[in-house]
Amino acid sequence: MDKKRQRMQELTELLNRARRAYEQEDREIMSNLEYDRLYDELAGLEQELGTTLASSPTIHVGYEVLSELPKERHERPMLSLDKTKEVPRLQEFLGDQKAVLSWKLDGLTIVLTYRDGSLQKAVTRGNGEVGEVITNNAKVFKNLPLHISFRGELVLRGEAVIGYTDFQRINEEIEDADARYKNPRNLCSGSVRQLSNEVTARRNVRFFAFSLVRAEGVDFENSRLRQMEWLASQGFEVVEHHLVTSETIQEEVEWFSGRIESNDFPSDGLVLVYDDIAYGQSLGATAKFPRDSFAFKWADEIRETTLREIEWSPSRTGLINPVAVFEPVELEGTTVSRASVHNLSIMEELELGIGDSIQVYKANMIIPQIAENLTRSGNCEIPAACPVCGGATRISTENDTKTLYCTNPECQAKQVKAFALFVSRDAMNIEGMSEATLEKFIIQGFIKDFSDIFHLDRYEEEIKNLEGFGEKSYVNLQNSIENARNTTLPRLVYSLGIANIGLANAKVICRALDNDPARIPDVSEEELDEIPGVGGVIARTYVDYFAQEKHRELYRKLLDEVRIPREEISADSAVFAGVNFVITGSVQHFANRGEMKELIESRGGKVTGSVTSKTNYLINNDVQSASSKNKKAKELGVPIISEEEFLELLDHSSPSGKGADA
Repeated sequence: MDKKRQRMQELTELLNRARRAYEQEDREIMSNLEYDRLYDELAGLEQELGTTLASSPTIHVGYEVLSELPKERHERPMLSLDKTKEVPRLQEFLGDQKAVLSWKLDGLTIVLTYRDGSLQKAVTRGNGEVGEVITNNAKVFKNLPLHISFRGELVLRGEAVIGYTDFQRINEEIEDADARYKNPRNLCSGSVRQLSNEVTARRNVRFFAFSLVRAEGVDFENSRLRQMEWLASQGFEVVEHHLVTSETIQEEVEWFSGRIESNDFPSDGLVLVYDDIAYGQSLGATAKFPRDSFAFKWADEIRETTLREIEWSPSRTGLINPVAVFEPVELEGTTVSRASVHNLSIMEELELGIGDSIQVYKANMIIPQIAENLTRSGNCEIPAACPVCGGATRISTENDTKTLYCTNPECQAKQVKAFALFVSRDAMNIEGMSEATLEKFIIQGFIKDFSDIFHLDRYEEEIKNLEGFGEKSYVNLQNSIENARNTTLPRLVYSLGIANIGLANAKVICRALDNDPARIPDVSEEELDEIPGVGGVIARTYVDYFAQEKHRELYRKLLDEVRIPREEISADSAVFAGVNFVITGSVQHFANRGEMKELIESRGGKVTGSVTSKTNYLINNDVQSASSKNKKAKELGVPIISEEEFLELLDHSSPSGKGADA
């Protein structure tokens, strides 16, 4: 008995730690399958021993949320649902009753209150008893009605969710791969609880009503189905639902399961609630579960396969993630051969080894995971060297989770942003080379320095076989690389990523050095300091960069890869020498402000972002506007000129008497 009580204590602590990591820290220390297995073990021990610990996850609905948002106690606790993976259990629950079956959406539960036809309050579920007030954020949910025809007090519950399409779009906009969201649920939770609803609005959060708590004076004929229909008539998007009986439940569950792959919104199962409201309420609730409803979780399709290898995947933060590569298997209609192991703690817990027989499944029928290791040889070695750069690795332990890091600050995987600058539009302008693509190529060993980008044809077959690539994308990338070989010296200098050297500074320096590539690495600090607009700080960082032989060698290698036309120095090229401009507002004679900036810099001028005492002209087509830049210019006595006046200035300043070809 003592051993069982000790096991119950261990399970309580482990499950609470796992839930805290998932709900509050957006990380996973065990798979969903493992959590469910341990939870069922704990519930069984509690029933057998007749004892439930005060801290048990079987009676505590959730953790206190961590936020600066105001908190509010719910008028009655929001309980979790009892759950099953067996349809016969649902049939037993149904008996001779009718029930409403709907998606169990995986987002953030919200309670809404409407009065006099307007949204008055929105509160998150929180820990089931106390939630956070997020009314301002709810007002920018994509599909939520702010005003409805019903004028009494209405209280309803629903799920705020972000679809997979928006989830992928938002993650692609986050440059740092390690800062990307793990799943739509975490993204939605962060989006709904923002302190600024401007951020929430950009995330395309949607609300699906799933339960009506109270609507003064409305007769729903004692039917949950009628409640759902009435909510829809008020303009709410209601979760997809069907009326079922014990005879039809099997067929309906199969209908929902067949639509998971095409459903854009994350779901972790189904919810079944009695249609007869009075009957359901008469049953009351346990300490944790209401007795009028049940949750159905998908019985995971599990396949047995053989572990081929552990692939170590470094990232720009230095974190090296283990990825299991196994013999391909069919899961939920697709072929799967890889699954993230997340961290060293999970890898060690599973005792993974090459050749082991493992069971794999798709969490929520979507994300490949390892369910169990049947042979547990534990022969996988943790690499002492980074697979990308060969630098030493170290194991870090935080919050009881072990992770592996590369210690080499020069590791190419950590230099993704430097490579991204090199291929950017103002630098070498290589289209189709996103940070995600660069990261793949670096991890695969295709790219070790900038010059390797011009020789990706060495890995043609490997690239074509990478996920997301093919013949067409490879050809497009190669064409873009070839086009990039024709460039200018300022672009090449800027692409090196020298500290404090932007494209404008690169143009000034190259112009002062007669656009001679041979002079670029050998110019002295004194020579640079004498160039107008450069200064001591820029001169020092520039010279320090080329003082390192590896940088001089890289520059020489790049010169062999590119074609730089010799630029003739004309009198026109210096007409704006020493003249500082600021451009604001829209332009009409140029494609954009960047094109106007290019023209000014090509004539020796400089364009800055703010008006100062050193500014000679502020260009603004709305000369009379009350903008902050106009006000500052007037305070300092800086002339405010229109685009037309700028072109006249250019025309009169040009020795040839010709203006811009705009």
